[in-house]
Amino acid sequence: MTSDRDARRVRWEERTRVPFLVLAFLYLIAWSIVVLVDDTHSALWGVAAVLLIGIWLTFIVDYVVRLALAKPRRTFVLASIPDAVAALLPVFRPVVQLRHVVRVPLLRDRGGAYQRVRIGVMTAAFAVVFVYSIALAVLVAERTSPDATITTFGEAIWWACVTVFTVGYGDYAPVTVLGRFWAVVLMIGGVAIIGVTSAIVVTYLGDRIRHHEGESADADGAAPGPDAAPSIEQLD
Repeated sequence: MTSDRDARRVRWEERTRVPFLVLAFLYLIAWSIVVLVDDTHSALWGVAAVLLIGIWLTFIVDYVVRLALAKPRRTFVLASIPDAVAALLPVFRPVVQLRHVVRVPLLRDRGGAYQRVRIGVMTAAFAVVFVYSIALAVLVAERTSPDATITTFGEAIWWACVTVFTVGYGDYAPVTVLGRFWAVVLMIGGVAIIGVTSAIVVTYLGDRIRHHEGESADADGAAPGPDAAPSIEQLD
């Protein structure tokens, strides 16, 4: 009975992976409209707000269904902490959902070089979505504060970029408690992004060096051609 229930959860996750990936990015679009459109009485803003709430509730229902089907639940809860956080704080949902892209059949069972390219693309996509999402969150937290220096989306993106890449010019900085919380999240994510990127570069360079060393060894050990001079052993 336990294995059958968990098998149903796995089937649920397999069937909903792509639809929820689409919903995650629809949520990001709707949230961008709600944050960036000034006219809160416009039809566009209203549709985006309804879509935003509807998708958020869908995320919560999805997690509850998976939790109800999971056996043992303790193992599921520990393994699905990112999903729980994304259900409560949907700002993280597009970032969390990106990890499921690697399970698409087209992107599996490939060679090592392909896997490095895939990881590089995924890291770049993660960085873009992560920085964009945190910039929106900081803008929402900061722009109503009288002491805020981050009051436009351009300023929020600029601050997020210089923070995640550890430049830190100091021209813009969050002043609210919530804004500083998002800043800490961005700093932690920036360390992970830089670490993964560095690992990819080091691995690529190591593979290229081994490849060239192998070619040199093959060239040194190649048999002499027909016009090559005979060795002393051959003359004897």
